[in-house]
Amino acid sequence: MADELTLTVTTQSAPLDARRGVVRLHPEVMAALEIKPGDPVRLAGRHTTACRAIPTKTADASRALLYADDLIIGNLGLRDGGQVTLTKLPVVHARQVTLSGPAEIAALVTPEMLRLALLGKVVSTGDDVSLLPQDVLPGDNRALVEAVTPSLKNRLGYSFTSALLNVTSVEDGDAALVSPDTVVGWSGGRRTSGGTAGTVAVAPSSPAATDPEVPPPSLDDLPGLRAQAKELEELLDLGFHHGEVLARLGTKVSLGVLISGPSGSGKSALVRAVAAQVGARVRPVWGPSLAALTNDSAAAQLRKLVQEAREHTPSVLLFSDVEALAPRDEPGPLATVFHQLLEEVVRAGVAVVCTTSRPESVDPSLRAPDLLAVQLAVPLPDAAMRREQLSVLTRGMPLAEDVRLDDVSARTPGFVAADLGALAREAGVRAALRQKDAESPTVTMADFEAALDVVRPTSMAESTLEVAAVTLDDVGDLVEVKQMLTESVLWPLTYPDTFARLGVSPPRGVLLYGPPGCGKTYLVKAIAGTGKANVLSVKGAELLSKWVGDSERAVRELFRRAREAAPTLVFLDEVDALAPTRGQATDGGTTDRVVAALLTELDGVEDLRNVVIIGATNRPDLIDPALLRPGRLERLVYVPPPDAAARAAILRASSKAVPLDKSVDLDELGAALAGFSAADCAALIREAALAAMRDSLEASTVTAANVAAARERVRPSLDPTQVAWLEAYASTHQPG
Repeated sequence: MADELTLTVTTQSAPLDARRGVVRLHPEVMAALEIKPGDPVRLAGRHTTACRAIPTKTADASRALLYADDLIIGNLGLRDGGQVTLTKLPVVHARQVTLSGPAEIAALVTPEMLRLALLGKVVSTGDDVSLLPQDVLPGDNRALVEAVTPSLKNRLGYSFTSALLNVTSVEDGDAALVSPDTVVGWSGGRRTSGGTAGTVAVAPSSPAATDPEVPPPSLDDLPGLRAQAKELEELLDLGFHHGEVLARLGTKVSLGVLISGPSGSGKSALVRAVAAQVGARVRPVWGPSLAALTNDSAAAQLRKLVQEAREHTPSVLLFSDVEALAPRDEPGPLATVFHQLLEEVVRAGVAVVCTTSRPESVDPSLRAPDLLAVQLAVPLPDAAMRREQLSVLTRGMPLAEDVRLDDVSARTPGFVAADLGALAREAGVRAALRQKDAESPTVTMADFEAALDVVRPTSMAESTLEVAAVTLDDVGDLVEVKQMLTESVLWPLTYPDTFARLGVSPPRGVLLYGPPGCGKTYLVKAIAGTGKANVLSVKGAELLSKWVGDSERAVRELFRRAREAAPTLVFLDEVDALAPTRGQATDGGTTDRVVAALLTELDGVEDLRNVVIIGATNRPDLIDPALLRPGRLERLVYVPPPDAAARAAILRASSKAVPLDKSVDLDELGAALAGFSAADCAALIREAALAAMRDSLEASTVTAANVAAARERVRPSLDPTQVAWLEAYASTHQPG
């Protein structure tokens, strides 16, 4: 066994490992140092740091390389290719960790959230760490680690993924593992108590819970929630202040409420505002913080909360992310205790409000008449509501005359209040960077434009399709196809009121089919760039899993996210792999169940509003016929291979940024490219530019000779047999 090894550090780490406190090593290197997966290791370069080691995934990984992310390499003080000395570390659990960071993050992130974000990471004094949770390694705390991600998104928006903090001190030496018992806090500020004996952390979505100086929000600051606020206010006022009327009528009111809505939509702020109106005291509790404790400690904390609430009336117990305390799947002993105490406290006349962004994950028994009898839903804001929210959020900002909040609200579909807050903050930061020395700085429309490039809606954090800066105008030819897609996709997303006024339902979905390389995916990107809608993209095979129930769950999760982010375009690429004809697969029925789940989501009991589905395939005959019926992927759109005129138009679109010499005749070139797909034409332009570079790196134009050289390298990819079959299929399946 070796005590230490010197390796070359490289940034070729897996994308999912980035900034999560892990490095990857060849299995033989780990065996030589007797390192097990997940063991702490010390790394020494110009500086020393520590992290956890896991084996590489690929067989061609080098034994001489240590695969790390940019954060670890920065902590080492090295660059890609530097030398690092690796040694094994004993497992030491940190008793106390102190961090520092930007003031806005320290104000918004509670110590308990901070502890869960660092849970399972090895931290060293002086290192920079990320708020991205360590969810690479399995463990007992996996559910807790996953629970903190939505809360961080609520508070910081999507920018939490790039935020960095500095480890000021680690009590147990210079490197230790953060555990549920570690006391974590901000330098000179708040900190947690130990996990097993600590106090309950307050709800992270409630600033007033951590800072009593912050007043509750006014109902005027919560546009779009007035109907929910009125209903909740009437309920609490009746229960707290008019019990004698209820007694004379021989009845009583149940003060158990479940509020559901997208993460960051203002559920907790709604409760605090209404409680202030009726003169009630709010005691907010973050569900995952209770679930992080042992069952005995959590039960003791719950009983203490109930006792305090009964002694200080009128009181509202606010449980955020209640699915952590009472999960639908595999509820534990804590769920039983929570259920019993909830029944007790509601019977005693104390108001209990539970909030969740995943109502389908909450134990259904909580919705019993004697528990959470009242259910309120906070909707995703539409354009008008977003305009109101932006007006509230920018009230204290000196806006320039060119700022058009109507345009900003139109460009932010799927944004909730927290996302809009992050957008306003980012625009303010951009303005501050630009006007550091100005006496009267202002926020301009350009600052909002720049912020829109980096702030994404929370509901779209997992989207896999990068929306390119292209529109349908950039698509060469395909006039009929573009018109059909405009009517079938853009009109339902852009003009839902018109369809409602005319009393008709818009098309639910479209199937694009045609030869490979003819622009089906590019058309979807162009629609996304044109239509001001969110885009969720998934390859057909990505939703399939060998585990029973996982594939159907993935389909439900996809459509849940689509509803939350509406107006949404859901793009199912290679849909034939996802929904083949039922009864013919040999996969144990997985695809049959996926098809059934898709059909249920498309035209089931729960309406799919402001969501349009686009499927793409090269083999429409393999798709289950039930998926192509009216109300589902009802419009079949054939994307044909380009003819001579279309190829010339594609060449022009592809060469917009390419300086072509006058000797290049695109019309003549398009006529000569028989058998070329749209992708082939675009590849020809790229190859011609490369040919010009091979001739001279000082070349300023692409000449006809360069194009001729490119034609020697780029060959047509269309299969005449496949094209003929697809044309025959299209002739018998006209769009409906």
